[in-house]
Amino acid sequence: MTPRTTPSSGSDPKLTAETPAVETTEEKAEKTSVAKKASAAKKATTKAAEKAAEAVKKGTTKKAATKTAAQKTTAAKKTAAKKAPAKKTAAKKTAAKKTTAEKATAKKAAAKKAVAKGTADKSTAAKGAPASKAAAKKIPAQKATAKKIPAQKAPARKPAADKGAAEQVAAPRSAPPAKAPVAVSAALDAYDRDRLLSGTHHDPHSVLGAHPVPGGVAFRAFRPYALAVTVVAGTLRAELHDDGDGFFSGLLPLRDVPEGYRLLVAYEGSVQDTEDAYRFLPALGELDLHLIGEGRHEQLWRALGAEPMTHQGVTGTRFTVWAPNARGVSLAGTFNYWDGTGFPMRSLGGAGVWELFVPGIGEGELYKFEITRPDGSKTLRADPLARRTQSPPDTSSIVHASHHEWGDAEWLARRGEIPTHEAPFSVYEVHLPSWRPGLTYRQLAEQLPAYVRDLGFTHVELMPVAEHPFGGSWGYQVTGFYAPTARLGTPDDFKYLVDSLHQAGIGVLMDWVPAHFPRDDWALAEFDGRPLYEHEDPLRSAHPDWGTLEFDFGRPEVRNFLVANAVYWCEEFHIDGLRVDAVASMLYLDYSREPGQWVPNEHGGRENLDAVAFLQEMNATVYRRVPGVVTIAEESTAWDGVTRPTHVAGPGGFGGLGFGLKWNMGWMHDSLEYMAKEPIHRKYHHNEMTFSMVYAYSENYVLPISHDEVVHGKRSLVSKMPGDWWQQRANHRAYLGFMWAHPGKQLLFMGQEFAQGAEWSEAHGPDWWLLDPAYGAESDHRGVRDLVRDLNTVYRHTPALWQRDTDASGFQWVVGDAADDNVFAFLRFDAEGAPLLAVSNLSPVVRHEYRLGVPEDVPAWHETVNTDAAKYGGSNVTNPDPVKPEGQPWHGRPASIRLTLPPLATVWLRPA
Repeated sequence: MTPRTTPSSGSDPKLTAETPAVETTEEKAEKTSVAKKASAAKKATTKAAEKAAEAVKKGTTKKAATKTAAQKTTAAKKTAAKKAPAKKTAAKKTAAKKTTAEKATAKKAAAKKAVAKGTADKSTAAKGAPASKAAAKKIPAQKATAKKIPAQKAPARKPAADKGAAEQVAAPRSAPPAKAPVAVSAALDAYDRDRLLSGTHHDPHSVLGAHPVPGGVAFRAFRPYALAVTVVAGTLRAELHDDGDGFFSGLLPLRDVPEGYRLLVAYEGSVQDTEDAYRFLPALGELDLHLIGEGRHEQLWRALGAEPMTHQGVTGTRFTVWAPNARGVSLAGTFNYWDGTGFPMRSLGGAGVWELFVPGIGEGELYKFEITRPDGSKTLRADPLARRTQSPPDTSSIVHASHHEWGDAEWLARRGEIPTHEAPFSVYEVHLPSWRPGLTYRQLAEQLPAYVRDLGFTHVELMPVAEHPFGGSWGYQVTGFYAPTARLGTPDDFKYLVDSLHQAGIGVLMDWVPAHFPRDDWALAEFDGRPLYEHEDPLRSAHPDWGTLEFDFGRPEVRNFLVANAVYWCEEFHIDGLRVDAVASMLYLDYSREPGQWVPNEHGGRENLDAVAFLQEMNATVYRRVPGVVTIAEESTAWDGVTRPTHVAGPGGFGGLGFGLKWNMGWMHDSLEYMAKEPIHRKYHHNEMTFSMVYAYSENYVLPISHDEVVHGKRSLVSKMPGDWWQQRANHRAYLGFMWAHPGKQLLFMGQEFAQGAEWSEAHGPDWWLLDPAYGAESDHRGVRDLVRDLNTVYRHTPALWQRDTDASGFQWVVGDAADDNVFAFLRFDAEGAPLLAVSNLSPVVRHEYRLGVPEDVPAWHETVNTDAAKYGGSNVTNPDPVKPEGQPWHGRPASIRLTLPPLATVWLRPA
């Protein structure tokens, strides 16, 4: 802070009633000189102040004057209601004072009585600002809605650290604190006043609050709508001079700034007893600012946003926001009736960070940042790092502090024991709001873990998690990157759900969207009046497909915002993995763009080098800080090295992106296209089921039958299948058996585990009624769900199906070219060489005595899964007895077995 060296003057000294000041000749001469230089408006203000002081002096000795003042106060209220101006400009305030000076005198007398009462009565002082501010004559027309908020919503809370001062404020009337003389007015100069009124002051703490100056300590307060402001410190009590437009000032003959002084702010009908927010040093450290400026603050959420804390012995909340292009930033919320005028924030150096510690403000308060743009216009913005938000369509941020006590220490300790690509990994994808519509996070915690554990999935993938405007969506247009959606509860409620899943032995993945954000004018778009989070080049910022804005991955602070966000979910919410959406749209400058709509990179290529650097930094940081987590790329192109380590360069010269896993979109599209064909035509598309093995080990893959493929006109999984109802279900079961045996991890969207025929609906979610015993076809759907449970059970207990997912030696074709038969057969091997044989017959005929070549060192094979079993709804064509190899070579192997292949089915066999 930069203390003022000289007090501003321009009005007569304000005297207290008990201690009249004696003016010297020199003082009178000085006042005369100053008065000549003052404007006509300032002269009028001085005369009004003289009359107010005289009226107060008379009021201490004459009760009749008090009665008259009370009558004038009533008349003043009526006049003020008729003549309240719509704007708070200094010129209009001065003109109003010319016509209402005598009425203001009565208001000052009433305010003094309120302050006196507040000094003796804590309960009155704690009431806060008045609920009906319009009568104070300074509320702009657009703020009239503030009248609906009760006065109790904005209390000034007394911290325990200031207990001594509070006790003296509440002293009995018989021993009131001594009133100190206010020697000289310390009013702000016109320049500072204008900047504060217009919301463009970069350092309000340098002029507001208390500052040592020649002759004493200058006190200045900016309290729009207040009638009077009194400084209280121990036995000291001094009323400040009303300088108009909500400014109050005074120069007290003190050696030092009194420690822990408070303000009694009188409004019409109540008094607010509060700390002065402008007496505090910055609550953000130099190291934080340095890291933010460099874009390297890995726990950014601890530096920016709203942080309840104790600062200089006082409880309150520190508000910080990055807005480097702003001319000024103020804080608006429930505590100031959404008028940020009196809560200007200060700019902390060159990092573009604005800060304000507000005493007495705690959890649950709503707030936004009122930003003055470079062109002078204002915008009200939600906090980009808000950790809690209102439930949409409301858009305010909420002050939050977590109180959840975790119970998943055992899970966290062992989740990183085996690398994900070498561990069992089958995922149940869940759209949280519609899985059981109407359930909260805590209610979901009572049902979802038990359901997923019963089906044997190792993980759930949750969507949508981060706050977003449209509830019926997947949540891919995020407005609250650091806040779980409030539709289902609080952040601690979401932690409770994650904790419950962990305690049930289930890992938690979440969809994460760092590619783009929506254009809502209360969120990130042109946040401080200019492109900030988005690229300044419109060709780089506007996403051509989704109407959104792409992040500027080349800006260090933006990269920091996103990298820290990835860390945030893993550290604060114990998330086990991030499925990163729309990676392809980030990697290519020409993604969905025609020639002329994009600019090549510095090497003349189409790669977005900034996005590549961001993804590498994000992955490296997450894996370093949070061992045991996994990042998964939803990437639909052949980009080289998506799951390669970042320090290992590929053929194109790029290091790997550093993801742990990648969705195999090619396998998904090819295999679904094959399955959609009538069996008689499948032989012409046989390669669509085998082609995936050409590149299966180029990345660490997940096989996703995700939400993207079973909604919005694409039909559910069972409805994609050809044939009648029995054949559709048989194809569905056979396909799941093929998928679970194929190299790669598994992912299945909710509803597909019991062959739901309808597409997903955000309104009612999965068709759970299909599993109601009262439904006639319930057994058909329950059979498919029983199969999924058994697939997961055998999968988890068979290392051959997951241990060497990324090692080509863990897979061998037995027969991959039996197109006329629609048969696929292959072997999977674990690290010890133990095999599993998977055979799919995707034709509707039974194939008896079907010969397959097998290893000669296995004495017998036992059927462990058959998707045609009667218990799953199949025709029950099985191989119930162990199958022994014969010495006849087949398929290039020295031994072979003969199997009965059921129709439209997959069979798994293991060594007996």
